[in-house]
Amino acid sequence: MHKPGMQMLARVTAVVSMLVVAVACGHQGSVTKAPSASASPDSSEPSDSSVYGAELEKSDLPWSGGPSPYNAEVTLDDGRRVALHYRRGKGLVEQHYSPRAKAWTAPKVIYRTRTDACQGIQLRTKKGTVAAIADFGSYCYDGEPPTESIAAVGISGLTDWSVNVTKNFDGWERATVSEDGQRVVFGRDTTLKWSRTEGFEGQ
Repeated sequence: MHKPGMQMLARVTAVVSMLVVAVACGHQGSVTKAPSASASPDSSEPSDSSVYGAELEKSDLPWSGGPSPYNAEVTLDDGRRVALHYRRGKGLVEQHYSPRAKAWTAPKVIYRTRTDACQGIQLRTKKGTVAAIADFGSYCYDGEPPTESIAAVGISGLTDWSVNVTKNFDGWERATVSEDGQRVVFGRDTTLKWSRTEGFEGQ
């Protein structure tokens, strides 16, 4: 036969156990989880993933015997990629790739012209800034000098490009992007400068 003291202790223990279970159940739906790292969008690319979904296109200009000089591609520090190509009768076309969406944007003409494309597109990038050099000229593919020399810069989401056109000029030899991505210098002896605050000089 159990003693009264032991019966009382058993009842108290049972009540405490029921209270613990009730408190635990009451908090099951209110646990707050820390947001995962992937929850915060990359501010350098559009948050709307619907802008991606295309395949990478190539130039339709004929070429044989190795990589075509009418296409160019560069990879940014964050894994995004930018590709430019010449399109007959349209001009200079841009697409960029999102490693999150694993797809490209639809082709977009950033400089429109019907003039013949010259061989070669240069791309340089640092800190999210992409600088491009391209040239057009009548019969340029046969060695004639360019008549439209393009200097272009894309930043941030790469949806808008600043484009400078120099007429009847031999073309920019190179593009140099500053370490912080804030400035670009096109050319060597003759130069054209671009900055994030001012854009192209003289424009």
